[in-house]
Amino acid sequence: MPDLLLELFSEEIPARMQRRAAEDLKSLVTNALVEAGVTYEGAKAFSTPRRLALHIAGLTAGSKPTREERKGPRVGSPEKALEGFLRGAGLASIDEAQVVSDPKKGDFYVAVIEKPGRSTPDIIAEVMPGIIRGFPWPKSMRWGGGQLRWVRPLHSIVATFGPETEEPEVVPFEIDGIVSSNTTRGHRFLAPDAFEVRRLEDYADKLEKAKVVLDADRRKDIIVNDARNRAMALGLELVEDEGLLEEVAGLVEWPVVLVGSFDEAFLELPDEVIRLTIRANQKCFVLRDPTTGRLSNRFVAVSNIVASDGGATIIAGNEKVIRARLSDARFFWETDLKAPLESRLPKLDSVVFHEKLGTQGARVNRLEALAREIAPLVGADVEKAARAARLAKADLPTQMVYEFPELQGQMGRTYAELQGEDASVARAIEEHYKPQGPSDEVPADPVAVAVALADKLDLLTGFWAIDEKPTGSKDPFALRRAALGVIRIVLENGLRLRLSDLLASANAAMAEAGGELGQDLLSFFADRLKVHLREQGARHDLIDAVFALEGQDDLLMVVRRVEALGAFLATEDGANLLAGTKRGANILRAEEKKDGTAISGAPHADHLAEPAEIALAAAIDTARAEIRDALSREDFAGAMTALAGLRAPVDRFFDDILVNAEDADLRLNRLRLLAEIREATREVADFSKIAG
Repeated sequence: MPDLLLELFSEEIPARMQRRAAEDLKSLVTNALVEAGVTYEGAKAFSTPRRLALHIAGLTAGSKPTREERKGPRVGSPEKALEGFLRGAGLASIDEAQVVSDPKKGDFYVAVIEKPGRSTPDIIAEVMPGIIRGFPWPKSMRWGGGQLRWVRPLHSIVATFGPETEEPEVVPFEIDGIVSSNTTRGHRFLAPDAFEVRRLEDYADKLEKAKVVLDADRRKDIIVNDARNRAMALGLELVEDEGLLEEVAGLVEWPVVLVGSFDEAFLELPDEVIRLTIRANQKCFVLRDPTTGRLSNRFVAVSNIVASDGGATIIAGNEKVIRARLSDARFFWETDLKAPLESRLPKLDSVVFHEKLGTQGARVNRLEALAREIAPLVGADVEKAARAARLAKADLPTQMVYEFPELQGQMGRTYAELQGEDASVARAIEEHYKPQGPSDEVPADPVAVAVALADKLDLLTGFWAIDEKPTGSKDPFALRRAALGVIRIVLENGLRLRLSDLLASANAAMAEAGGELGQDLLSFFADRLKVHLREQGARHDLIDAVFALEGQDDLLMVVRRVEALGAFLATEDGANLLAGTKRGANILRAEEKKDGTAISGAPHADHLAEPAEIALAAAIDTARAEIRDALSREDFAGAMTALAGLRAPVDRFFDDILVNAEDADLRLNRLRLLAEIREATREVADFSKIAG
């Protein structure tokens, strides 16, 4: 079957845009082909700094002819109805439509729309100009006198189509003076001449000979393996950096790994400062000495050319820039060390956190007060927690954090350790930002836990107070991440905390700041907990069922209750009891709907006439006592065992008893028994919220 090869060759595409652009090209072209009636077996997109490429394998040679009968209005319908029918069917006049008779509906018009099959090259030639003109670049430009917009000036287009056994044809189309062909170019400097290509294997092979590695992942493999080998030869280790690796692979078509060095005196700087300085300014990797665990004074640069001098000039240029940037970093470092962290706190009073929430200085005051309240609850020293909260944002005005904002917290810890702060205080300054993502570790030291909780709860209550809540996919202040951070800190540290109490303390501080507080923050936490537990395999309806109970805001206990409830419902007793309670709830709902009054009150023993209802009443009394005893001991498995004791009496009740008896007193008494089942299960969870 035929294959399609496309290449859009241009000036350098920003590295950050390449992967997405390649996937966009694949989806746009394949979707257009499928919509036109052409199928395919597989597709793969490629990107380099100067080209997007797409290979589609196993295409059908063309689309099949189609025949569609489109039913229209009745004969004699108003003129406007007929005009709409003709327009939609693509008919010039009503005479082109057929008249079909129906014994019941009468005569009506039918348009027979026949579309001939088309060759795949014709379809490609038709759709490609529109795809190129409307390509979804984040940013694009025009050049010269043309009207086409592209990320950078577009120079040529390759479009070949054909089976492996034949010479492929060029799919002819033109856009803004650029005519498709089978000609491309290699590396800008190493192989700039044009050459012809046929299909993917031929294309990739000729590009390789022209010093272009087509596959971005292969360029990454070349870079990282060569860098590791060069490091190993020096007795060093490469400091892996996936983000930098992805970016560098998007900057070169023919990666050449080189090693340079810098003055060992700069190693007095913190490792992360050195790494970020070299990464941000020169896109270079750093190397670590495995014997010390510290960085060495060597770095890895990735060149896009094979230099005649072996890369000496390239390395010298990188070394010169790195030396200058590390000198700047050392100046920032030495300047920061001249003043203790606490002396920088007044500067936070002029740093706006949010226009409606005041300054960072005001926020630090709230964090300190909140950390004092949380500390005893998590086993932290109150004064250490307060000290850590006070210094938590003190590194924001430092020159090093101004230069590298991603170092906030880390530099605070470093400066705190150097000025002799307690180890727990210093650790909390860095770790109070954690966790910053699902793979990030949570703080474990009690002082860090107290400050981390204070930071996230203040953030949440603050933005809730000014009604800046997440909506849909928009969450500009990362409030979902903050709530999930609180949940993970609590659960992974096994903390017994009442979330409503924590929020009340944070709300009180926010109220003093003048904010009006939202009332649904606890529900937001419930939603985040559902997301978190669903990722762990738990059912979201069970979380709803537990959260529906009054006072269920101890996250650790909610999770344990959910786990026990899930295990119970997975048993035969649990599944059958759930079915029975739902049956009873449906009967109650129907009765309560009649007069709008909830059925309540204990059933009268005098009206318990049948053995099945007498047994159920006794089983409910026993189960409720056992459930309450188990819950008081936080024995959730025991509570479920007690609940399981209701299964047989409930089954027998529904088998033997007619709830809606003719005798009104008897019927009310049996309805009250059903209400008792409902209340007994509510000791554990709201079964009405459980699916099944």
